[in-house]
Amino acid sequence: MKLLVVGALVTGLMGVAAHAQPTMNMETAYPKGSIGYEALVKGDNERAVSQILTSAQVSRHDPAKLLNLGRAYARMGRMEEASNMFAAAMQSRDTVDLVLADGRVMNSKDAARKAYAGLQMRIATR
Repeated sequence: MKLLVVGALVTGLMGVAAHAQPTMNMETAYPKGSIGYEALVKGDNERAVSQILTSAQVSRHDPAKLLNLGRAYARMGRMEEASNMFAAAMQSRDTVDLVLADGRVMNSKDAARKAYAGLQMRIATR
């Protein structure tokens, strides 16, 4: 299993995003902007979605891409699409360790399960 320093914003999973230092490049394993990290940190969910969807440099099955896209969708209130992204990350053939925005390391499948569960809880409490 490989370790990717990506800063996938699953920290807090469905809560407040972790505070990353803006000068720190958390997408070291990816081309800048390809997984929408900086846009997510800045709260620019529309830009994050656009960056993620237009990046042909990262596989559409990449767990970090799926998790960050789900995160952006959830923030935008697009719960069904967020749920689909988290489910796809859980089922992805690829399993990687992600360094989260707060510095913790988490297996991508575990991160996806937690994000999915958090989303379901959030939907249930509406």
